[in-house]
Amino acid sequence: QVQLVESGGGLVQPGGSLRLSCGASGIIFSVTSMAWFRQAPGKQREVVATFSRAGTTWYADSVKGRFTISRDVVKNTLYLQMNSLKPEDTAVYYCNIDQPPWSTWGQGTQVTVSS
Repeated sequence: QVQLVESGGGLVQPGGSLRLSCGASGIIFSVTSMAWFRQAPGKQREVVATFSRAGTTWYADSVKGRFTISRDVVKNTLYLQMNSLKPEDTAVYYCNIDQPPWSTWGQGTQVTVSS
């Protein structure tokens, strides 16, 4: 059974940084294309960044140049380094397989950007 666990969120001022982590049981990141998603209040969940099996990355225009997705295959952990955070980045962040059918969603980690 797949279990995804996100962590690293918090309250940060505009311009600040956070690094999110995603651990998983039942998914081997080195052979699975993964993604970070986010869902802001009243909005649909959207994909933020993807990391393919081959190691290529993709970013939504809204985060390009500010966010970096990476993975550690030894630790089987996916990361999202978020710099120059803006209030519009406020959301619950989730990791999952990059496209349907998705695994069961984890609890996510709340990121709040506010002064």
